[in-house]
Amino acid sequence: MQNNYDIVVIGGGSAGLASAIKASKYGLKVAIIERDNKLGGILNQCIHNGFGLSYFKQELTGPEYANKFIQMLDGTNIDVYLNTTVLEIKKHFEILTISPKGLEKIVCKGIVLATGCRERPSGAINLCGSRPAGIISAGSAQKIVNLQGKMIGKDIVIVGSGDIGLIMARRLRFEGANVIGVYEIMPYPSGLKRNIVQCLDDYNIPLHLSKTVVEVVGKDRVKGVFVAPVKNDFSFDLDKREFIKCDTIVLSIGLTPSNELANQLGLKQNPLTNGCVVDEYLQTSTSGIFSCGNGLHVHDIVDNVTRESERAGENCAKYVLGQLNTTTPHSVYFGDGLRYVNPSVFYEGDEILTINFRSSKIYKNADIIVKSKDKEIRKINKKIILPAEMESVIISKKDIVGDLIVTIKEHKDE
Repeated sequence: MQNNYDIVVIGGGSAGLASAIKASKYGLKVAIIERDNKLGGILNQCIHNGFGLSYFKQELTGPEYANKFIQMLDGTNIDVYLNTTVLEIKKHFEILTISPKGLEKIVCKGIVLATGCRERPSGAINLCGSRPAGIISAGSAQKIVNLQGKMIGKDIVIVGSGDIGLIMARRLRFEGANVIGVYEIMPYPSGLKRNIVQCLDDYNIPLHLSKTVVEVVGKDRVKGVFVAPVKNDFSFDLDKREFIKCDTIVLSIGLTPSNELANQLGLKQNPLTNGCVVDEYLQTSTSGIFSCGNGLHVHDIVDNVTRESERAGENCAKYVLGQLNTTTPHSVYFGDGLRYVNPSVFYEGDEILTINFRSSKIYKNADIIVKSKDKEIRKINKKIILPAEMESVIISKKDIVGDLIVTIKEHKDE
């Protein structure tokens, strides 16, 4: 069985919904392929509020945020495939899927990868000790508590300070658990400042920086953990390790883009983000395939996912219609103080260019500097720059004379 579309969006979460709705406004026939039994993605289990403050100017829960976009599907020419998994994407944009209906082939002219992200497993941090029951990822804990209405434990240690872990620290405290503390290997938290304040400080949950779990104790169920300080070279000071009694360990050690389809397609990958290398249109190394949202690089705010994904949907539509300007490409590089930049390529023109990036450490009273052939074209001073929060700089292409490089320069104390 074969179906034909102008654009296929793979993923029905916040990124997929936003990009599909935007693309459909160009009068094109669009399909969303979602492997779950409903749209919304991870938003469906995020029952806390704080979503939509920027995009909708309202404070919404995750399901409320998703539902606003689901309602926008009414009256559009968007077909939705639920319980459908993409098995393979062949040449000429032939997409092979499997669902309860069986195998289907979908042919299109443009593809948006909105595949989201996944949590890093315990193996990513070489967690020592046995593997008893009671070790769980923050996202799994969120699903069990919020959607299934069950508790995961009584005395809980959280490893890592990612946003989901911070939010679950508060949620578990609401449900009567003893959240002993959050242990972060880095000298700075990896979650948003607002979540540190609202989820930890407001509930007297301690955050231990430069300290982490070095051993799990327990055979059938977690009985406790040994924690130790982390030295500057990231070795452990085992002479100062201490035992903490607990029955549950929640891992909040970061997210990474789900890039299986991108790898299958041979798309050029950015090893610093684990997502695709994209140009200013969010187009990957293969023309006609676009990437956005957490499947491109992990965001901290869903409103930014939405805006980025709308751009991907719009640009995919323009590609199908032959309206994209890809003449005279230039590169975007990053220098001192940055972990990565997106996009990696831009084209000459009269429009504005938005560059997103993350810093490599905490900076106080620092300048974000953008240069083109040693000519400084933009400088922004910020009182504080945090690795946990994505930054962006907007420049006019009229000021650009070639490749760009973005750096951060901290002011020295007078």
